[in-house]
Amino acid sequence: MGEVPRSGGGGLPANSRIMPKRPPSGFNVRRAQQQRIDWDNPRPQSSEPAATTPQSRPVGEVARHIKTQLKADPQLNDVWIEGEVRSFNRSGAGHYYFDLADGKSDAALSCAFFRRDNRGVAVQQGDQVLVHGSADIYLPRGSLQIIVDDLRPIGEGALQAEFERLFRNLNAEGLFNPERKRPLPPFPRRIGVVTSPSGAVWHDIQHVLSRRWPLTSLILSPCLTQGAGAAESIAEGIQRLNLLTSDEPDLIIVARGGGSPEDLWAYNEEPVARAIFASDIPVISAVGHETDVSIADHVADRRAPTPSAAAEIAVPDRAEEAARVAVLRQAVDQQIDSRIVELSQQGLLNRERLDRSAPHPPTMRIELNRRSRELDQAIERQLALLRAEQTASASRLSALNPLATLERGYAIVSDEHGQVVTAAAKLNPDQDISIRFADGDIAARTASNASPAKEQPHA
Repeated sequence: MGEVPRSGGGGLPANSRIMPKRPPSGFNVRRAQQQRIDWDNPRPQSSEPAATTPQSRPVGEVARHIKTQLKADPQLNDVWIEGEVRSFNRSGAGHYYFDLADGKSDAALSCAFFRRDNRGVAVQQGDQVLVHGSADIYLPRGSLQIIVDDLRPIGEGALQAEFERLFRNLNAEGLFNPERKRPLPPFPRRIGVVTSPSGAVWHDIQHVLSRRWPLTSLILSPCLTQGAGAAESIAEGIQRLNLLTSDEPDLIIVARGGGSPEDLWAYNEEPVARAIFASDIPVISAVGHETDVSIADHVADRRAPTPSAAAEIAVPDRAEEAARVAVLRQAVDQQIDSRIVELSQQGLLNRERLDRSAPHPPTMRIELNRRSRELDQAIERQLALLRAEQTASASRLSALNPLATLERGYAIVSDEHGQVVTAAAKLNPDQDISIRFADGDIAARTASNASPAKEQPHA
């Protein structure tokens, strides 16, 4: 500790005392210990010479007084300090100890960042940081230090720290799980592109697709790609494509050209990550150049190093597909030819087996002729039977034919209505009748009532 300011005409406080560089002769140590100074109620300055009446203070008392004064100063209990991390050390208990140096001067402050406050905070030698804390005295060494309760990187370091924080949180939720990543459609009919309509990215993707696979159509979902509101605009572009009810895309490309970390930062924000995760359509992320890796790249189903590479990944190459089809066609033709040869050989073999196992052709012909004759004879016998039965049936029908009866001298009488008259009593006088003989019909009229026929005596 430095010297206490001397009293006198320098306008120093009245309770200040000059501490001798060494005790004077006859110095009474016990008396000095008894004369403790009351910091809050100092005694009036003695008229005795300072050399004969020194007042001492224990180290702990002085150190605690300094500690109390520091704690009582509101500016030192709630202070933000910017500087460079030097002499960084991490203890076995997880506490961080380092010096915070000012590059514009030779000043430095010792800092302690305890484990209860530094969880999840990454810091290393040379980082430019902004710390928050309070000034304190470490009594065992009597050293001034800043007790840090918050540490934030500055510039790119701040962006990296935020990237790592969001990465840890989203990874813990499973957004980067490889098992949820979906395969890309091999031949997409339509592809949605979320990018700026005025940038080169949109034109590059159009050019690559027209060259590789012109059968695929493109749907632009315009968005901001950097600056305020860009993350929300990108998320809305993804959601817009998912809400299409007609001509919906089979694949989505989220793309942006290269730029600084600040320019690409929108693709590291949570709204974009969650929109990609919630998409029902597979997503390719193509942000910046090959060395630029974003949160969107980790969430997407596929990462492409550049937007043009994303277009190449999204569709097949028509020249390669034509060559592949030609190879397949050749393989199919070879299989067909091989099968034809195999079937032809099998047919020849089966014919040889049939010829060896079948009876001799002349023998088969004799047997066939014999059976044919037997069949003809059976048919003739059956026909003869049918003819005889037909003749008998005709004779029976002829016997029952009324015309045959008329030929034997009989006649059939019919009234005017064509009804056959079977008895004379059924006729009236002067009634028109028709009489049918074997050779024809005649018209007649009855003269009188018919008399009943006399029964002929039996012989």
